[in-house]
Parts: sequence; structure tokens; C-alpha cells
Amino acid sequence: MICAIVLAAGRSRRMGVQKLLLPFGGKTVIAHIVDQLTASSVDEVHVVVGCQGKQVSRELSGRPVSIVNNSNYKSGMLSSVRCGLHAISQQCRAVLVALGDQPSVTTKLIDKMLQNFASNEKQILVPLYNGKRGHPIMFSATYREEILTYYDAVGLRGLLYAHKDDIFELPVKTFAVLSDMDYPQDYQRELALFKEKKRRLLASD
Repeated sequence: MICAIVLAAGRSRRMGVQKLLLPFGGKTVIAHIVDQLTASSVDEVHVVVGCQGKQVSRELSGRPVSIVNNSNYKSGMLSSVRCGLHAISQQCRAVLVALGDQPSVTTKLIDKMLQNFASNEKQILVPLYNGKRGHPIMFSATYREEILTYYDAVGLRGLLYAHKDDIFELPVKTFAVLSDMDYPQDYQRELALFKEKKRRLLASD
């Protein structure tokens, strides 16, 4: 069983508004990325909410996801990862951690990651674009207790530092793994990319 944790608890201070609730492709940013995950081969999707959690949860109403509330979201991303790890099924053998503000990540990319993780002996998978590591990342559920206990100061990077020999870097051809949204110009870039992709699809029909 593969479980996904979507990090959707942040305050969006640099964006100026709750970025996960911004419109994107006829829905909201958070609904878009969650739909990509639920359409993939992932078995469970857990969305960790915090700031404006009720509004974010409302956008996902009717979708086959579990909502996890992080009351400690101000302490940083690792707290949300840990909330998600507490919520996942005991049958979960691997975890995919996705960012809620990365709408260019597709079902195709997620499935490619899952397939490569399953066929690789290494227990951590990180997508690599032009030599740079991005998100989502995957790791074996055997690391669950370690993440729940350590790395307070550095977050999930601590897992990568501690287990360098257990990392498989998956080369990908899409900038999506690096393109999260922090500022208004990032949002405009993602909208433009989505519109261009849609235009190409229509032109190829």
C-alpha cells in the first residue's frame, strides 16, 4: 500500500492570500493537486490542513481523501509531515509527500515515481530536474518512527542527509518538481504553463 501525504497547512504569507484556494483550471490549486493524486496509483491520500483549514477542507468535499488537522502548523512543514505519518494506515509500505502548492505535478509523474520506487532497492526516491532535487519525495514506511523522532531543526532534509546511500535520484524532464508557488508571480507562471499545456492538447486533437 502506498500512502500520500499532501502538505496543505501553511500560512501563504509571501503570497498575501491563501494560495491553495486560488483558482486553477476550473477548481482551486489544492483541489487540482489532490485530483492528480487520487487519479494515480496511490492507495490513500491524506491532506494535512492548518491555516484556514476549514476552507481548504471544504474544497476537497466529496473527494476520497482523509483530512488531517495540524493545530501546530506554525511550527513548520515537519509538523505536517508528522501529522500525516500518524494518520496513515499500518499497512502502508511507502509514503509519498507532496506539496499542496505544486499544481504542475501530474498523475503521470506520480505514477512514474511509484513505478521506479517499486523496482528499486533503495528506500528513498527524489525526483531530479537538471541536477536539482525537487518534490514530491518518496520513502519507505520503515523510516516512519525516525521522522517522528528526529530532524526537528532541519525537517525532511535530515532524512536525506542521514541516508545518502539509500537515495535514488529519478531524472525527470519536467520543471514541475521544482515549481512550487510562494509569490504572486509564481502563481501567474503556473497558470500560464497550465493554459499552454491545455492549448497544446486541444491543438493535437
